[in-house]
Amino acid sequence: MTEPGKEESHRSGVDPPSCPMCKSTHRIVDPIRSETHCAECGLVFDETTILATPPPPTETPGSDGSGRGIGPFVRPGATKRSLGSTLSLTRDGQGKRLDWHRRYEFQHLKRVMLRQTSRTVDGPLDRTPARGEMQLGGEAMGLPAVVVAEAEGIYREAKLRGLFRGRSLPASVGACLYAACRRYSVPRTLGEVAATVGAKRSEVGRTFKVVQRGSGLSIPGVGTKAFLARYAQELALSPRVRTTVETMLDQARDDPELSGLSPHGLVAALVYLAAEQHGEHRSRAQVARVSSVTEVTLRSTSRLVEKVWKRDAVPRSDEARST
Repeated sequence: MTEPGKEESHRSGVDPPSCPMCKSTHRIVDPIRSETHCAECGLVFDETTILATPPPPTETPGSDGSGRGIGPFVRPGATKRSLGSTLSLTRDGQGKRLDWHRRYEFQHLKRVMLRQTSRTVDGPLDRTPARGEMQLGGEAMGLPAVVVAEAEGIYREAKLRGLFRGRSLPASVGACLYAACRRYSVPRTLGEVAATVGAKRSEVGRTFKVVQRGSGLSIPGVGTKAFLARYAQELALSPRVRTTVETMLDQARDDPELSGLSPHGLVAALVYLAAEQHGEHRSRAQVARVSSVTEVTLRSTSRLVEKVWKRDAVPRSDEARST
């Protein structure tokens, strides 16, 4: 390829046509802009193709270069043997009724497809209804597809290690969904996950502890700012309220009396107090509904936070008065 600033006349022995404006035969090829222009007057010629042809596919050893084996992406945990269509035993793809011998053929084809998809090649998740439960739970909580796929991977790993023995299916599915939410910092509480899958919160919590200890995966906790962004969006709060709550969280993190509170309960109480402080009144029922805590917990946490801050504010005022 000719470098920028090289004249086209030096590349070939034949002189190019002269410029229609200045009659100069010196042309410069610019590979960055894919154009050729005159060296004297700067006139751009439209002889160069703007879009170059794509390079030929590279052939790897053992392949004929036909592109076989390249197909749509299959997410982890999904079956790779399904035909991708629903087989009906009464009508064909055009809606016409099938003869009796064609019905037997379609019945045999459907039986073969179900047998192939139920094999243990893709792991034990294909032989259980856990995938359907995770899909329904993910849609109910509005989880991204990558989080649901992560939950399926955690379920498969825990199933292979035998961590779900004696556990119910809703508790196992809820524990994997909650673990996936924590790995991707998605603000979902344990109570929300348990209510979605239809299991008790205590059962989901115990199963999650077993998965956390036995799977060997790193499952960090969800930060308080993730809950703050979710609550502020659902309550339609202004950015100044969110900034105030972030400042309150930094102060509450250093206080030993507030360190033992649940993250979403503490954030809900701070959101309620900050909204009252800035005149954006939200009732306790609204904040409790969004944060999935009871009004009693919200009231007690708010009173504890106010008590701690008033206690810390008294020495500061005495020091200011003495100075």
